[in-house]
Amino acid sequence: MSTLVANRGLLRFVHYAFMPNQLGYCGGDDARALMDYAAAGQTDAGLEPMLRKFSGALPYLKLIARTNGLADPFDERVVEAYWIGNELLERVEMRQLYDDLVARFAGHLPPQALKWVAGKAPAGARPHHNFHVFDVHSRAGDRSMSLATMDACRISWGTVVADLGGEALVERQRLALEDGRLALSTSIVEAARYRLDGRGFAGRLAKGTPVSLHWGWICEVLDADEVSRLRRYTAQHLALANETL
Repeated sequence: MSTLVANRGLLRFVHYAFMPNQLGYCGGDDARALMDYAAAGQTDAGLEPMLRKFSGALPYLKLIARTNGLADPFDERVVEAYWIGNELLERVEMRQLYDDLVARFAGHLPPQALKWVAGKAPAGARPHHNFHVFDVHSRAGDRSMSLATMDACRISWGTVVADLGGEALVERQRLALEDGRLALSTSIVEAARYRLDGRGFAGRLAKGTPVSLHWGWICEVLDADEVSRLRRYTAQHLALANETL
């Protein structure tokens, strides 16, 4: 390995990408190495090539970076914009997202489905992970995606009720179908993991700690502003999804 450093953008991406990679849904066959980096909190030149294998996320990162004048798609601000949401999303113009979606999926989707996906850009979509889950993946990826799968795949937030050691009880809202529309349900308490085979990158979690979750995995501790932004972009893209559900 080359000299180890702590590249916060790369590490933060791993926090969200590790569990779907571990489950075999995206990225390369690198889950053990990703955990090594994240658990150590250090990076080197070997990590970024692994992350570029995440073909679902990388085009969005590149778009966010390019339209904000940033050279690095794994700049921490870009990574945060994609997974949580921040002001960088607002600087991506409608036409830029539209053209990017058309270029990405032309030839892979029937014309009507491509029109449906790209049409979300002028309707107000942003290049956020939850947009991809609610509106893109269900058309361009797994068209039989269940509600439970969509709920696990989106980035959600919750509050720690109890730390059980290796996993925690977290209060959060599940995705539900109410009167034919996607909505966030009343809160439930469920277990979420933060260690696998004794290793992880979240420390012990105090009761009341707000966290983000992806595929039943606690990604990181959030502050109040991050929770607010994730709530806002989730609500925005749920509303968009419901327009053409």
